[in-house]
Amino acid sequence: MINALFLFNSRGDVLVGRLFKDGIKRNISDIFRIQVISNLDVRSTTFLHIKHGNLWIVAVTRSNTDAAVIFEFLYSFENLLLQYFGALTEELITDYFSIIYDILDEVLEFGYPQTMDFSTLKQIIPPPENLAMTNANNIAGLQKRTTLRKQGSISQLNLVSEIPWRKPGIKYRKNEIYLDIYEKVNVLISQDGRIVKSYIDGFIDMNTHLSGMPLCKFGLNDSLSLTGSGGGALDGYDVKNKKAIPNAAAGSVILEDCKFHQCVELDRFDSDRVIQFIPPDGQFELMHYRASENINLPFKLTPMLSETGNGTMELRLNLKSLFPAKLTATDVIVRVPMSSNTIDVDFASSGGKAKFSAEEKAILWKFSKFAGLTEHTLTATITQAKNSSSWLNVSHSKPPITLNFELLMFSSSGIVVRFLKVSEKSKYTTVKWVRYISQGGSYGVRY
Repeated sequence: MINALFLFNSRGDVLVGRLFKDGIKRNISDIFRIQVISNLDVRSTTFLHIKHGNLWIVAVTRSNTDAAVIFEFLYSFENLLLQYFGALTEELITDYFSIIYDILDEVLEFGYPQTMDFSTLKQIIPPPENLAMTNANNIAGLQKRTTLRKQGSISQLNLVSEIPWRKPGIKYRKNEIYLDIYEKVNVLISQDGRIVKSYIDGFIDMNTHLSGMPLCKFGLNDSLSLTGSGGGALDGYDVKNKKAIPNAAAGSVILEDCKFHQCVELDRFDSDRVIQFIPPDGQFELMHYRASENINLPFKLTPMLSETGNGTMELRLNLKSLFPAKLTATDVIVRVPMSSNTIDVDFASSGGKAKFSAEEKAILWKFSKFAGLTEHTLTATITQAKNSSSWLNVSHSKPPITLNFELLMFSSSGIVVRFLKVSEKSKYTTVKWVRYISQGGSYGVRY
């Protein structure tokens, strides 16, 4: 993982440096100063760095480590220092270097990132109350930290090592848990109606108001398959029938690039697709995923453009909803980019409100509500400036028509929450809410 970490100023001077593993010398910092800050080639040891103002935050590694993990740590460490000091300058680092060393001891254990939660760390390493903090306060904070380590305080040290994301003693009069599954539908459809690309960016957002130290768990589809970023199936498993499922099998849900909050017990998810965790208090993102197989598109948009003569063209749009009749989409907006030569547009439609925005050079067709299994048609007569070239046969220069919407209780990926359970030693009653929210992301149709 990380062999060393340094903070440099713009001149290449080391303000703070820490070595975490053997086999690397302190003068390794000279290589970064000479070869990176001086814009020379780096041929051996890998330096991963970010810049904040005139400061460099640098991680050094000699192993084949996932760079994304280290960059995530560097940005989290930068944010943590900002939470401690309010700003990040050479003078602040020089004045409070002892606190930064203490923070490094907590957030990196032999070069491996640990908890980065400010609310937990500040209980062990008190932040300076103001920029005039005395050395006595620094020493007091260090003594408190040392004492806690010797005593093995359950309320603080075990909290850091085991459940750093949740404080003990949380109480609510009404215990509630909200689980929202958001999915942004991204699709590009060619002129002939062929799907060029389609995928879903999804995440599960949770908001918990639960007392004590609750254990939450919920299960997803019986047939759920995971794939890695390389596209090959890592594992597909039908939990209900206890057997493997083929890639892209009908009715199965295939998730890619899944990322979980640190509270999730990954072993339990790998074995039976149950997401089990002790949640942080309040709102947080539990899971992020991507799906590109077996996608259910909520709308079908069919455009047809024809030239009618005398500098006019006719655009006919047909918008059909493919979701169940009991559902209703809201804030539906079809946006059709127009050429700079467009002067005016006349409309006839079976529903919604249409207008030509001269400022945006686009036709906007809006529905406050769009019921399921219905369709509407818009006919637009487009008038162009005289002697302007026809836009009909220059498809490569026309941006696609875009569609925005929000649809509740519809999952484009097919993901389903089978159950949601909350257990806590006091055995209180929990009110549970589950929602599915599909939204238009990059939803485009060429014409």
